[in-house]
Amino acid sequence: MVNTTSPNKSCNILPGPKMGLVTPEYLETVAAMVRKHAIPMLKITSAQRLAIGGHSPEAAAEIWKELGLPEGPQNPLGTHSIQACPGVQWCKRGQLDSLLLGGKLEKAVAPITLPVKTKLGVSGCGMNCCESFVRDVGLFGKKKGWTLVFGGNAGGRPRIGEVIAEGLTDDQAVELARSCLTAYAAGARPRERSARFMERVGVDAFRRAVLRE
Repeated sequence: MVNTTSPNKSCNILPGPKMGLVTPEYLETVAAMVRKHAIPMLKITSAQRLAIGGHSPEAAAEIWKELGLPEGPQNPLGTHSIQACPGVQWCKRGQLDSLLLGGKLEKAVAPITLPVKTKLGVSGCGMNCCESFVRDVGLFGKKKGWTLVFGGNAGGRPRIGEVIAEGLTDDQAVELARSCLTAYAAGARPRERSARFMERVGVDAFRRAVLRE
């Protein structure tokens, strides 16, 4: 992403990490790259990704390579980010394994072409640390299984998402998330966010379609 307000047209890139998970080796690589390119801005975003900003456009490809990643698209139409909390393994409040489900979701939904950027949030309990009710697809864990929410938005026109189903296993949650995103992709207008799509279509019709009631 190019910052055109700067006279030097500096760039920002968002290389990850996935679900905010890092290793010492990754952090050491990032630190070395930042020093090498004299990066003036390094920021953890609200989507649990790393924003690297202030470098020249020419340096972007080299930075991606140094991080061991293919050069990313500037405005991807599809899964923008998957947030996940520490979950049952690392949090005393956790009910289910949010990190495991987040990884499964990424593999399942990343190939789906969507009308606009789409955000997912996976919370291991009802505290909803990853703000599942204001994500395009949100999941949160209870003792009886996952609750799936669709059509939330935390932007300029916020919207609380609709509960589509409860008591889901990991596999059921992944399959329903795929069904929701596939139905959304098929019926949405160009660049229509899921919140506006749900307002137009209605939760009852959408639930019938994805649950095949």
